[in-house]
Amino acid sequence: MWKPRPDEKSVSSNPMPQPNTPAPSAPATSKQLYSEPAKTSAPFRSEVAAHIGKSVVVKGELSGSEDLYLDGEVEGTIEMRDHSLVVGPNGRIRANITAREVVVHGKVDGNVSGSERVELKKSCVLNGDIITQSIVIEDGAFFKGSVDVQRESKPEARRAGAAAASTGQSGAVPVLSSQASFLEHK
Repeated sequence: MWKPRPDEKSVSSNPMPQPNTPAPSAPATSKQLYSEPAKTSAPFRSEVAAHIGKSVVVKGELSGSEDLYLDGEVEGTIEMRDHSLVVGPNGRIRANITAREVVVHGKVDGNVSGSERVELKKSCVLNGDIITQSIVIEDGAFFKGSVDVQRESKPEARRAGAAAASTGQSGAVPVLSSQASFLEHK
């Protein structure tokens, strides 16, 4: 049954003011305490579209086209290419993770690829390699592996190369890569 939240204003067609209601009794207070965590986590939940609880076990490939909060157990692969993944404090992952943004609170055994960002919280335990553009490791997080911080590809450089090709300045267009080799400049 739907009930309006206390912070919502009720729309009434009656122009008469409502009489003052008595103070809530003890059961209403316990309900109010129960609904309080939902208020504090509401901004987080509005950003996360899907939620996998701590009692859920997934074996195989997990993929999706929306942001995901994962507090359960996953064994296999996780692919959330253009979306974010949050591994909750109860999350136990034995999988390679690919997502736009990855935040880890729980335990991950596997490689993590975050195309934009990877964040390891203080309760995190990560055994695996990280590939990302930006990384945040909080004090107290456990991490064993390597970090490969990649540069963001420059749209200006790609446009300059395309402009040179369209004007016919050169017979060959230089190939632009996001990583330069130290051996090229000898």
